[in-house]
Amino acid sequence: MAEGFAKQMLGPAWRVASAGLRQDGLNPLAVKVMAERGIDISKQYSKLIDLQYLRSSDLVITLCGDARDHCPVVPATVRRQHWPLPDPAAATGTAEEILLAFRKVRDEIAQRMTALAETAG
Repeated sequence: MAEGFAKQMLGPAWRVASAGLRQDGLNPLAVKVMAERGIDISKQYSKLIDLQYLRSSDLVITLCGDARDHCPVVPATVRRQHWPLPDPAAATGTAEEILLAFRKVRDEIAQRMTALAETAG
């Protein structure tokens, strides 16, 4: 979801990509809630993060504690932000409650990405 918002809000001047500790498939609920905001993420995929990937980055944003705690060492030349968000894929409850968890995380990412875009110029 963050990649989708970043591409929309930051524009073509930024190289935006998702990477993770595992190559998990795209969650259909993430696709659904982003479509509600008019953003198609259905063709996005997460690459495996590695040191070379990090070295070529200007900014790394981790979104959950697992990524923050287990991410390879980010080079000192790379700016880093941590956005402590719950993993909506770990949500439990009814189908509507799980969908609501995805919407809450989506909306939090949108707010944070808006702030980043405003400071990025």
